[in-house]
Amino acid sequence: MTAQVDYLVVVFTATSGASGDLLGSDEKELVQLVWQLVDVKNKKLGKVNELLIKPDLSDLTEEKEEEDVVEESVEQENGSGADCVYKAPSVDKALNMFHLQLTNEVNSAGAGTSVCLCTDGQLHIRQVIHPEAASKNILVPDCFYSFVDLRKEFKKHFPAPDLKALNVHTMAESLSIPVDVPTMWDPSATPDPSVPLPAEVATQQLQVMSSVVLALLSEPFCHTFSNPERVSEKFESGTCSKMEKVCNNTVIRARGLPWQSSDQDIARFFRGLNIAKGGVALCLNAQGRRNGEALVRFVSEEHRELALQRHKHHMGNRYIEVYKATGDDFLKIAGGTSHEVAMFLSREDQIIVRMRGLPFTATHEQVLAFFSPEDELKETCPVSGGKDGILFVRYPDGRPTGDAFVLFACEEHAQCALRKHKEILGKRYIELFKSTAAEVQQVLNRYSSTPLISVAPAPLMPVLPTVSLLPPPGGVRDCLRLRGLPYTASIEDILTFLGEFTQDIRPHGVHMVLNQQGRPSGDCFIQMTSAERALQASQRLHKHVMSSQRGANSRYVEVFPCSAEEMGLVLMGGSLSHTHTHTHTRSRSGTGLSPPPCKSRRLSPPSYSFTPAPPVLPPEAAAALYPPIGQVVLAPRPLPPGHAYYPASAQLYMNYAAYYPSPPGSPNTLGFFPSPSSIASPGGLVRMPGLTYNSNGVKELINAVQGYQYAPEDAFMHAHGPVHTHDPTRTLLTQPKEWVCI
Repeated sequence: MTAQVDYLVVVFTATSGASGDLLGSDEKELVQLVWQLVDVKNKKLGKVNELLIKPDLSDLTEEKEEEDVVEESVEQENGSGADCVYKAPSVDKALNMFHLQLTNEVNSAGAGTSVCLCTDGQLHIRQVIHPEAASKNILVPDCFYSFVDLRKEFKKHFPAPDLKALNVHTMAESLSIPVDVPTMWDPSATPDPSVPLPAEVATQQLQVMSSVVLALLSEPFCHTFSNPERVSEKFESGTCSKMEKVCNNTVIRARGLPWQSSDQDIARFFRGLNIAKGGVALCLNAQGRRNGEALVRFVSEEHRELALQRHKHHMGNRYIEVYKATGDDFLKIAGGTSHEVAMFLSREDQIIVRMRGLPFTATHEQVLAFFSPEDELKETCPVSGGKDGILFVRYPDGRPTGDAFVLFACEEHAQCALRKHKEILGKRYIELFKSTAAEVQQVLNRYSSTPLISVAPAPLMPVLPTVSLLPPPGGVRDCLRLRGLPYTASIEDILTFLGEFTQDIRPHGVHMVLNQQGRPSGDCFIQMTSAERALQASQRLHKHVMSSQRGANSRYVEVFPCSAEEMGLVLMGGSLSHTHTHTHTRSRSGTGLSPPPCKSRRLSPPSYSFTPAPPVLPPEAAAALYPPIGQVVLAPRPLPPGHAYYPASAQLYMNYAAYYPSPPGSPNTLGFFPSPSSIASPGGLVRMPGLTYNSNGVKELINAVQGYQYAPEDAFMHAHGPVHTHDPTRTLLTQPKEWVCI
């Protein structure tokens, strides 16, 4: 709209919650709507109109309803208009009444037909009317999709550093407009803007706004209200290139979304704010499923700031968290460079449906037949563009992933297709989800990038020498691994399960494996007196049922023999895989030493072999730095020939700090720590002063020395009696044989 409008409708709204700059931020309902018609050509004011709106009591709690009843009873005793609230229309009827009365008033004036709303700032339209209408599925009249921001129009003649600092009072003072009402409410003087606005203030505010509009229309300003603000009626999907520049001040991250929400649902949550074309990107987790987060790109920083005020507003029964994000975050999710994807998404106004779980041999013809079967009894939903409307997702080497995206011409066909969720194609059931252009880009980027695993984090101690991740060959398999224990199983339950083999357990030789939360992971390692007894125990007890005294659950337990080195590797957070290539020929099949149970299993790149690392610190330098125990603690020695392991530059995900050994005990009634005489002679002692009194002991020490390997038969931790008595924060830690200290 470039020409001067014929009428301006000055509008002011009030909610049952906060006012001023916080209007609409608390998600309270609209309760009052006042307006006044301004004849721009003749510079005349119409009558002041007011509508009270009845809130939706179904969303209130019983406690709130009781408070409202008490307040209304008090108002009735005082002779107030509480009855008017009950007789007031709902918000949808009130908006229609506003549009009808405004149309009749304009037609009766007869001076023109073009009308535009005028508000004090953006909040009344963008943060109050549109969000509430969207949450209640109400159609908003067309007049609410364009409006004039009085603050921006005023700023064209009176430059102000910040629009938030402007209000009707400052504008009236600058224009030398007298305020006739002495009890006028001043937002800048209100100590708490979260307090609801008094009912009579809305009319007073409206009258001052109308006076400001007339002053701008008159000499010497002769202002023209010709470029109103626009509210987007519909979210437009589209593509985004990785080469595109995205401003950091226009992106937010929404968290806590329902997993089945689409880009249109997110756009409906931010109704009233203008989202950029293709500006909604749903985030996926490592398994390719939606993780409840989305990145949203707005057309300007102003709209991003208004979006941040909707933090913890509700989408259905869930509240949504809204945080700031960057343009790079958005491009990582929504940006794409594939020409095939660009061609697929070039068709606008298409509904995208994602197929998951397809047979690897699925073809275009099978997908078309799935949605348009020849059987007349089944629903038919034609795919838009035939074969061109189907995009299979593949790995870089061309292998199918089992995912595909399909285009449909309209919402009706898409809903028909979604009703085929979990129907059979070939011998597999197919999952169907409504998708977005950004999700297509994200899925394609995920599968087309190499490698397919996360980049390893930087090591905590980069000065440590690189050591082999696999135990040396030829170890004596005199230990047992128990897998699949009941989570309530105690050491006594394990001893009962072992039966006659209990007498063959080494002192303090039972090691429970804990997860990150310090809870049992279902794994346990047991040190036996000989490899023969360990083998006999595994053959006799494998897949026998174990019961727990603290729970009614019983589970069969897998029992495997293993070596002390393999046990130490797993306890230190590593994992043993059957697929690695070794320099020796001994087979590891049948050991049962698969990676420890964790939330997700990750792939590993091919292994590499390197020459042994040189000594870290010469003996002379060590003795000079740490006399006189430097020769004991810091005696370096060349590392043995390394097995296959990954260099620091390899993109490998290591599951550090995933599992911790529990304090050894057999059974719980014995002391957790061995006597001083049990300290292995080949090792050394490392003194660690300054430990906190509330430390978790072994768990924190393990976390501090995770980069080293140790021999589990060594004494792991020793708290000397006199030292512990006089100085409990000083602990002696044995230096196992495989440790290298610097």
